[in-house]
Amino acid sequence: MQMTKDKAAFIFGSVCFLALLGSWAWSLWFVTAELHQGNVYRIIYLHVPSAFCAFFCSLLLLIFSLLSLLKRTQHNWSLWGKSAAETGLVFTILTLITGSIWGKPTWGTWWTWDARLTTTFILALLYCAYLLLSASLAHGAKQQRACAVMGILIFADVPIIYKSVTWWRTLHQPPSLTLAGSPAMDGDILSHLILSIVLMLAACGWIVWQRYGNLCLQAKLDQLSQVHLRGMN
Repeated sequence: MQMTKDKAAFIFGSVCFLALLGSWAWSLWFVTAELHQGNVYRIIYLHVPSAFCAFFCSLLLLIFSLLSLLKRTQHNWSLWGKSAAETGLVFTILTLITGSIWGKPTWGTWWTWDARLTTTFILALLYCAYLLLSASLAHGAKQQRACAVMGILIFADVPIIYKSVTWWRTLHQPPSLTLAGSPAMDGDILSHLILSIVLMLAACGWIVWQRYGNLCLQAKLDQLSQVHLRGMN
């Protein structure tokens, strides 16, 4: 049964990443170029999905943190939280890197302390703080509670990031996708952007899932190692 689950996970992950690579290739050569920014605008198909994944991981972290506080059997929820935080950090860094690449030809600089960039940078720092907190405290209820509170604070930064372009004067363009009003982009660009987001979210979920499995295996190995050491003593 375990081999079947592993094979299914491998197939799902392979399909996600192959589809994602195909989507990026299609965006480079076939999707309509943006009227004013030209080909540099194509990085939107990596930048925006990465931001969505960073936010998605913060939502997962919020859920796992709340469950960790509410449920008595907290160990697995803390491992889920750690896997979401690690994955969220990777996608937040990717968001910052691709945003800088986009900003250089658009704004004339790699980095500026713009409201959107600054709040996203804070998100990366919060993810790092979560992981440092998890690593520095001894395993137990205290560690799980502290990390759960940090996980809730991380999610609180996401609405600030989203609203930063409307709350403050900022160089960053308005949100590419909104629930209210019609999108200010070509239909071909919009449809491919939505496809890229969906595929990236699927890949992100798969990474969190696989990382959780690795953390569970590591926890079991640590327990066996401790039992072995006690037996030797």
